[in-house]
Amino acid sequence: MKKSFLAALCLILFLIPASLSLAGNYKNFAVAIYIPVGVTRSMEDPKWLDAHWKIISRQLKVDKVYIETYRSRQTADEDSIEPIKKFFVDHGVRVAGGMALVDSDGGQFRSFDYADPKDRAYVQKVVEMTARHFDEIILDDFYFFSTKTDLDIAAKGDKSWTQYRLETMDDVSENVLIKPARAVNPNVKIIIKFPNWYEHFQGLGYDLDREPKIFDGIYTGTETRDPVFTEQHLQAYESYSIIRYFDNIAPGRNGGGWVDTYDLKYIDRYAEQLWDTMFAKAPEITLFNWAALERPIIAGDRTLWQDLRTSFDYARLFGDVPRFDAPEPLFAKVASYSLEQVDGVLGSLGNPIGIKSYRPPHATGEDFLHNFLGMAGIPIDLYPTFPADASMLLLTESAKFDPDIVNKIKSQLTAGKSVVITSGLLRALQGKGIEDICEFQYTPHRVAVTEFQGARGRPLGTTSLSTGILIPEIDFLTNDAWVLVSGIASGNGYPILMMDRYSKGIIYVLAVPDNFSDIYRFPPEVLGAIRNVILRNFPVILDGPSQVSLFAYDNNSFVVESFLPTPAYVTVGVTGGFAHLRNVATGQTIEGQSPPPPRLGPTTRPSQNPAGPPRFTFALPIKPHSYEAYVEEK
Repeated sequence: MKKSFLAALCLILFLIPASLSLAGNYKNFAVAIYIPVGVTRSMEDPKWLDAHWKIISRQLKVDKVYIETYRSRQTADEDSIEPIKKFFVDHGVRVAGGMALVDSDGGQFRSFDYADPKDRAYVQKVVEMTARHFDEIILDDFYFFSTKTDLDIAAKGDKSWTQYRLETMDDVSENVLIKPARAVNPNVKIIIKFPNWYEHFQGLGYDLDREPKIFDGIYTGTETRDPVFTEQHLQAYESYSIIRYFDNIAPGRNGGGWVDTYDLKYIDRYAEQLWDTMFAKAPEITLFNWAALERPIIAGDRTLWQDLRTSFDYARLFGDVPRFDAPEPLFAKVASYSLEQVDGVLGSLGNPIGIKSYRPPHATGEDFLHNFLGMAGIPIDLYPTFPADASMLLLTESAKFDPDIVNKIKSQLTAGKSVVITSGLLRALQGKGIEDICEFQYTPHRVAVTEFQGARGRPLGTTSLSTGILIPEIDFLTNDAWVLVSGIASGNGYPILMMDRYSKGIIYVLAVPDNFSDIYRFPPEVLGAIRNVILRNFPVILDGPSQVSLFAYDNNSFVVESFLPTPAYVTVGVTGGFAHLRNVATGQTIEGQSPPPPRLGPTTRPSQNPAGPPRFTFALPIKPHSYEAYVEEK
């Protein structure tokens, strides 16, 4: 029996990718640095390597490095790979290989043409060389297919570009990468790092359905950078939510998150990406890249909060610098400061939880909307398969890619559960069966609302916006459906959140602004009314302005993080009779306000939205670009 146990244990350890191994210098995660091939070539000089390792290692504790062997037609000198590996191993650092399988990464990225036998042979040669030296290899996120050459046009035939590229990259993954690599090194494990632009993967051949099964593990791009001047306009919350989505795609096989130093208006944005990746409980963080970590930081425009001793305490960091060999703080020190700080709170946080939502792997529609909702204080847990166990389910337009989605919504409702659908999904399902559940009508009209009210005309905030928020006009039948939140335009009301009953459940429709960022312009009272519906039975709920996120965990703990440039106050309500909160970092205990006694008199009318459970409430100040972690206590 002892032998069989040991054999089983060895098998388990063999199957776990090295990227998922336990942390060394940190309690809750491992820290890796990615070394691009240009730096790998510099490391051929032992003196250069030793000198630059001293710069990095004096500012950052490093558990692992990924040594790149190829990028943009530049390859490492194969004879130098083993000496570089030995250097790091001798310094207690784990090693793995890396490849950026791109033809050119300058300006507009050009992929290899995988319809060209010459390109396929070239890639295979690079893969075989790398596999000779590493038992683990990670693919940087240039592993996509974007060419439209005459060879591609002929090979595609009458398929869509998406279908052609998905099929091609599945074939390349198995027959150009995996099989040749294992022929050279039977022990090799290849990890695919997926980029941050997950809504558009399928169009360039990234297959979120099959590739997680083809490769030995996956990895997650959590670099969200600045949300305004970058082309993708990714919201900060995605650094958390994309980890959760990929965890649900490949449970136990998502190796970690990956953050770079680019496109930052202020240095706090770099720290936030690291924190949010860790709040999602990533087992490893990869810092891209070695050369960037040696750059001096530029603080950026921090005028509004620079004197407030925020979570990224620049003054404290700058005060530490004289102990190091650099005249000013480097990105390596910023990473060290941010990661050591968050490591101190992660051990008190359980497994992440959120409102379950559904995005089939190759879906599009209301792209990245989940992250805007996360920035509005709604914790999101995104799934690639339909989460039928959810008592409250949030569905955006991307759910339309499931041909059976209407029947699945019906099943939730007949089981007495609640479903929130967005206006985009309502539009997509009109004429496809949604009318059998509710007779809301998505119209072609847009209205610019400037004021807001709740059910039966209850005012929601006193703010009258100087410019309106464009929302779709949704028609409904009086006394069949009920408006819970409406916007006012020139004295006329238009639904923002409405409800209808079906069987034993409730379906809600949320009208999403044309510009998703306008969600942040909703007054706190409007956001509160929306949260009170979606988070009605959730164990913790946040009330306050937008751009303050809530990260919740299954052990009665949570994190509140503000991305605002000025201080804010939020109110947090918790269920379960927890009357106190303990700040994980400071140990300070906060006493809550007890829930009001239940009302006496008539029961709630069927047309009204049912109330949630009683909650103790806590008023919490939050500094700009800062987070606070709390544990609930009785």
